[in-house]
Amino acid sequence: MITYDRLFIAGSWTAPSGTELMEIRSPHDQSVIGRAAQALPADVDRAVAAARAAFDAGTWQGTAPAERVAVLRRFNALREANAKKIAALISAENGSAGWFTLAGQPGLTRQANAYLKAAEDFGWEEELAPSDPASPVRSIVRREAVGVVVAVIPWNSPFSAATAKIIPALLAGNSVVLKVSPENSLSMGFLAELLERAGLPEGVISILPADRETSEYLVSHPDVDKIAFTGSTRAGRRIASIAGEQLKRVSLELGGKSAAVVLPDADLAEVVQGLKFGSLLNNGESCIAQTRILAPRSRYEEIVAALKALVESLKVGDPEDPDTFIGPMIRRDQQQRVRDYIALGIEEGARLVTGGPQVPAGLERGNYVTPTLFADVDNSMRIAQEEIFGPVLVVIAYDDEDDAVRIANDSEYGLSGGVWSSDEARALAVARRIRTGTVTVNGASVGFDGPFGGFKASGIGREYGAAGLSQYIEYKTITV
Repeated sequence: MITYDRLFIAGSWTAPSGTELMEIRSPHDQSVIGRAAQALPADVDRAVAAARAAFDAGTWQGTAPAERVAVLRRFNALREANAKKIAALISAENGSAGWFTLAGQPGLTRQANAYLKAAEDFGWEEELAPSDPASPVRSIVRREAVGVVVAVIPWNSPFSAATAKIIPALLAGNSVVLKVSPENSLSMGFLAELLERAGLPEGVISILPADRETSEYLVSHPDVDKIAFTGSTRAGRRIASIAGEQLKRVSLELGGKSAAVVLPDADLAEVVQGLKFGSLLNNGESCIAQTRILAPRSRYEEIVAALKALVESLKVGDPEDPDTFIGPMIRRDQQQRVRDYIALGIEEGARLVTGGPQVPAGLERGNYVTPTLFADVDNSMRIAQEEIFGPVLVVIAYDDEDDAVRIANDSEYGLSGGVWSSDEARALAVARRIRTGTVTVNGASVGFDGPFGGFKASGIGREYGAAGLSQYIEYKTITV
């Protein structure tokens, strides 16, 4: 049993304003695995006041960029040294299969290293050569911290979402209040321990598990300068409206309904192996999951049969079992949401190839759903347009490349996607036509040096590398 009866506010563990501890339950069997304090508005006020004071005093933003890089590099080394513990905590809280949480740890290192390199190469202060040689002034451009940053992250990949925001925000010299989901109180409590050991100054970082009401209080706080949010498009719209009213800086990484375009010449064995991870990673609870499979009519039934064999081969069960590929949904309401979508797909007239709304036999105590594949799906169906956030795939037929691109782009979302072909040049040509922030070719993993983010309702702004770092700075021009 893990207990966090204090909140990490301003860099130290502090008694919460409330007295009750939330029980953290296993999605696998509903057993209590921990208890943790939850933040209330009074705790938010303390965290934001400390962040404001630290920023205004310059205790962190006034340090040299190289010093900030050194502290964050130390934090990253601590995280690497505790990778197995982090993976186990996330699996216990979220129900994410152990293979996924362990496999994600090297990605956290690459993510951090890309930010660290970007900070080392960043032009924090530059003198511009005048465009007009007769100009009477010199221009000095500085990149400075925004101020107090509030980062709000979802539950599905807590460490990745947290470090994608706090590392660049801190490298830029900001003070940060990280709001995390109550379900992730244990793994995020451990994140706080690592940050405490890294040696950040007092007031610079707080981590608050809290409910939606407290979260809205936090993002609406008048002393917050920037909001960085990852989560649903619905919540993103609400946060954007708050930011607009108060003229806060905002970046939003929102939902997705990504398409995997399988071109006629693709190697089907490679496609299936790639979609095993690209479409069903993290139990399907992933914003970048390629859950719309676009298949050419000439190979449609062949592709459906191969995907059926894949889905039926995946073991569903205890996330601690090394043979498990798909674990439980994080909560009962999420389990019911996914089951409702499966029932909706049947009602809409899609062909249920495998799976269904029933709970897998023997797993009734947990938040399990049966991995499901639909065929004969029209792209206008809700199961093709709405983010389900579970292990549910739909296969949509297309006539030619133009039709495939049209279908891929016929979505309110534009976060990720993939193209499969034995001809890389052909795949790249199609990838360039898809209106989405990230496209992978033949199962390539998402890189961390290039920007990551969405088109359309999938968000505003970018993460990773230099582009992600630039989301947390303001430009100042001094003329001499």
